[in-house]
Formats: sequence, structure tokens, C-alpha cells
Amino acid sequence: MRRIIVLTFVTLDGIMQGPGGPTEDTSGNFSYGGWTVPYFDEFLGKIMEEQMGRPFDLLLGRKTFELFASYWPDHEEEGPGINKATKYVASNTLTSHEWNKSVFLKHNIVDEIKHLKQQDGPDIQVHGSSDLIQTLLSYDLIDEFWLKIFPVTIGTGKRLFHSGTLPASYTLTDSQMSPHGVIAATFKRAGKIQTGSFA
Repeated sequence: MRRIIVLTFVTLDGIMQGPGGPTEDTSGNFSYGGWTVPYFDEFLGKIMEEQMGRPFDLLLGRKTFELFASYWPDHEEEGPGINKATKYVASNTLTSHEWNKSVFLKHNIVDEIKHLKQQDGPDIQVHGSSDLIQTLLSYDLIDEFWLKIFPVTIGTGKRLFHSGTLPASYTLTDSQMSPHGVIAATFKRAGKIQTGSFA
């Protein structure tokens, strides 16, 4: 069985929109794009290199796929794993693309993703794709989060966890902190949420 792993840059208040640059995602008049840049250093680069250096396939929403497809095919030396990976694209509007190994989920996307998880193969990484992540959360299809938590708050924008997120518990399996205060944390799905009382 394949794991679905969400790799996300996120602020302290849960915003994941536009981490890489001012024009990356300006939807909803978002004006804080590029909030990760002042904190990115060699330490974080090595973590990303390790996480993306292992075999993986990608599961992407349409907007993230088009963003990746406009960059990565011409930058093989920076991310050979991305170009080699099979790119599964969840989109009702995009049905083909020239980027190699792109596969489009055209019918019942949730059922198709469940089928992908049951197959043999490498883990499936999700990058960006905030709308797709909400679908994955609502159907409890995410096995792990590999988060990079940045010491900033923005207050507005696309959030990692929306109101449709199912109650769930996770186990912290790894954590590191960069010299600039970015926490890299791995959370593994651990069953139902547990509650109690101090009374």
C-alpha cells in the first residue's frame, strides 16, 4: 500500500498560500507571497533534498501542476526526482499535457486516489494543491504530513486545515529546527482523536 504524504510550508496561523514568491498565488487578493524566502537556508535545503531524494510520485491539483510544469522541465538539475515522478493530476478541466509521465484523474477522483493507494509503487507526495488537500482530509486519505512551520503569521489566505477537516490524531515522528527558527516536523496519522477530562 502506498502512503500519501503532504509536504507543505505553513505559517504559525496555518496559511499555506504563495510561499515561494509574490506572484505564485495572488487569488483572493493575497499580497504576502514569498513569506518563506527570508527564512530559507542551507539547513532547510538539505531537508528538502533528503525528502525529495527518495523515490516518489506526485499528486497535484491543476494550479500546482501548471505552476510546476512551467518550471521543472527546464530545471532538471534542481529536481530530477520531480521530472522522473509520475504526476497524477486531479482536475476536471485539464486532460492532457506534454510534461512527461503526467496522468490525469478524469472520473471519480476520490475513488481513483483510493485505487492509487492500493497499488504497489513509491509513496505519493502532495505539494501545494490546497484545494486537493481539503478533499484528501475530508476523506481521511493522508497518511503523513511533512511540515515546514515558519515563524510568521499572515491572518488571511488559503489554510492547510479548513472547517471540513475530520477529527484525527497524529504522532510526531521527527522534528528539527533551522537556525532561522523554522520547524520541520513529521506527523503520522494515528487513528481517532482521543479526549479526556482533568476533572
